[in-house]
Order: sequence, then structure tokens, then C-alpha cells
Amino acid sequence: MAVTELAPDAPTVAHAGILRRQTPREPSARTYARSLPVVPVRARGLTIEGADGRRYLDCLSGAGTLALGHNHPVVLGAIRKVLDSGAPLHVPDLATPVEDAFTAELLATLPAGFAAGARVRFCGPTAADAVGSALALARTATGRDRALTFTGTGHDAWTAELSEGGGGGAGRTVPAALLLEPVQDEGGVIPAPDAWLRAVRRITADRSIALIADETRTGVGRTGAFWAVEHSGITPDVMVLSQAIGGSLPLSVIVHRPDLDGPLPDGRADAFRGNQLAMAAGAATLAYVREHRLAERAAALGEHLLGKLGELALHHPRVGGVRGRGLMIGVELVAPAAGDPAPPAPALAAAVQQECLRRGLIVGLGGHRASVVRLLPPLTLTDEQADAVLDRFADALDAALALSGPDAPPEAAAAPRAASAGPRRKEAGLSR
Repeated sequence: MAVTELAPDAPTVAHAGILRRQTPREPSARTYARSLPVVPVRARGLTIEGADGRRYLDCLSGAGTLALGHNHPVVLGAIRKVLDSGAPLHVPDLATPVEDAFTAELLATLPAGFAAGARVRFCGPTAADAVGSALALARTATGRDRALTFTGTGHDAWTAELSEGGGGGAGRTVPAALLLEPVQDEGGVIPAPDAWLRAVRRITADRSIALIADETRTGVGRTGAFWAVEHSGITPDVMVLSQAIGGSLPLSVIVHRPDLDGPLPDGRADAFRGNQLAMAAGAATLAYVREHRLAERAAALGEHLLGKLGELALHHPRVGGVRGRGLMIGVELVAPAAGDPAPPAPALAAAVQQECLRRGLIVGLGGHRASVVRLLPPLTLTDEQADAVLDRFADALDAALALSGPDAPPEAAAAPRAASAGPRRKEAGLSR
């Protein structure tokens, strides 16, 4: 196993000062800053250099926004080209060469079922804006108000979007839409089984329910296919796209069938939907992933990482499971308790994250009670870098296990959802 340099006990003055000033200025909701006290000053590819003088391997990739890693040359070149051209930086809905190039590149990557007549609708800059627009589109097209989603998804943070809509007392009528993630990321990196997705597609099609696939985290090659729905062969009615499609800059769109086309309700025309720099960076990213077959690369490298992590799990009973697809990987930590499945071990997962950070590896947490360590390295990850990530993670896991006592989870946490089961449905009434 490779030897990694541990973090110094005392950070540099600049590093400590910035972190100290951040705490009183920003709200407690800033989740990453609480668990990852890193002050980035430079970054390239997988690597971040902090104000503490240390170099980190970034396996968060900007929460999945950096398909090509930090400051990739093709992305920087695309941004500079727009800046140097004198073109407007923001023009909502107006046709521009930059928007035209982005749209053409995006359409060229879509699943075959979208080939004829797909519509691309630019939304506000965030994934939440796109989710809201997708739901509004489905409501308008179907004349219905309600929608269904699943527990353990990123949509849990967007309950307001699911709570909107007119017409109270919808009862048990057929919903307008079913919203799902092909792989739940924040829910603990849980891939939806392909056969299950095909069954969902049949059920929604038979009932004229708009199937909305949220590819915010899974798109642009992340799971080993350009779009995660391609693993199952389904074509949704609407796709929500964000994160990596902006090439590191804020951008979100929805792509939908032409027969769903129409105006959205008032309030859905967000002003910040014409970000030309993000469109240029996004077009460059989409083209690079396609031309260099990075989705296939993610599939092969992901299989290697999952295999090695699976071998690691055989020697560590506190690793309850290793799962994922492509370069979207989760390692679940469990408590040393009887029962199947074993209870989650959030304290151990947090300790592993901190030991990873000490060894210069940035990872995330998610899943039930934040007991799953999440790895989202860029698609440009090399074989050597992958081995370095594995070495640091294995070393961190050993250290965390040596330092952590057994978790004592409350009774309510004794029966977490099994990873092999399909995502649980959450029904959301869309009337105020």
C-alpha cells in the first residue's frame, strides 16, 4: 500500500484565518464546509491545492459538476473564446451562436428515442429550477396537479416544487408525473434496477403519466453511459439535466417530447437562463466526453474500483455494501450488531471521511443517516490516480476502524432500506 502524507496538526495562518472568518459569516446550512475544512486556491483535474499548502485528490468533483475535473483546457478555452469575442454573456431565449452550438451538441448525445423532434428548454441556473419546470410542464400538458417521487432522493430538498399546483382535493386521481433518479446519489448511491425501470416505463406509458428522469447527477457519462437511462433502454418523456452539462458553470435544461410542448405557468421564465459562458463550457464538455468515449472509460474504471472496494469489504465486516455504476460509487458503513440488514454507522462514516481528508482525499457522505461514503471522481481519472484513491481510502478505513468504537444506533435506525430493493415511492399532493 502506498504511503500517504498525513495532514499537519497545525494549519497555516492563511488557511485558519479564512476558515475562522467563514464561520460567523455563513449559515449552518453550508454542509461541505463543516466536514471538509479545505480552502482551495488552485486546482487542475483531480487535484486541489489548498491554502494549507497540501494537495488533495478531489472525489467530489464539485458535487458532480466537474465531468472533466477542475479547469480542463477545453473548458477554459471555450470560456476564453466567448470572453474574447465580445459576445453578450447573458441573453435569455435569444438565438446565439453559442446557444446553437450547445443545443446541437446536446441533441447529438440524447438517447435514440429522443432523436426526432426533442425540445430543449433552458431553465434557471439550478437543478431545482429544472425540476420545477419539468413538473410544471407535466401539469400543463396533462391537466393534472399531483406528482410522485421517491424517498432518499435529491428531490427531498425540493419539496416546495412538489407542493405547488392548483386545484385542491385531487384525491387518488392519476398523477401528472413520476419523477425519479436512475441512480440515487444523495440517497446512498443506489442504482435503480434496469428491469424495474422498464416496468415503471410501461406503467407510466399505459396511464399517460409523464415519466421524468432526473439526470442531474447521473448524466454526461458519469454512470458508464452518456445518460443513465440508457442502461435500461428506456426513453423518458422528460429529462432534467444540470450539473456537468454546464462544464462547471451554472446551467440547467429540460429535454422533452415535442407533444408536451407549450407555455409554462407564470413564474417559470427565470431571467438567468441565458448564461452564454455556461453554454460554451457545456458544449465543450459534451463534445469532449463524446469524442473521447469517456462514458465507456467510466464504465471500465468504475468496474475496477467497485471490484477492488468489494475485495476490501471482504476483510472488513463493518463495510455493509459497495455499490454504484461507473464513476458513481458508494461504500456503506454499518454497526457491529446482529440482524440483517445491519444498522448504519454514521459515526464511522464521518471518521472515514476525516481520515481520508488527513490523507489528502476528499470524499462525500450520503445515504441513510449519512452512513455511505460517496466517490464521484472526474471522468478523466487515470489508472494511477484510481489506484491512489483506493490506497488512501483503504488506509483511511483502517485508521477509522482502529479509532472508532461501535456505533449504538437508535431503534428507529435498526431497519434501513435494503439497497437491492427498488426506491420507495413518495406521493406528493400538488395542491396548496
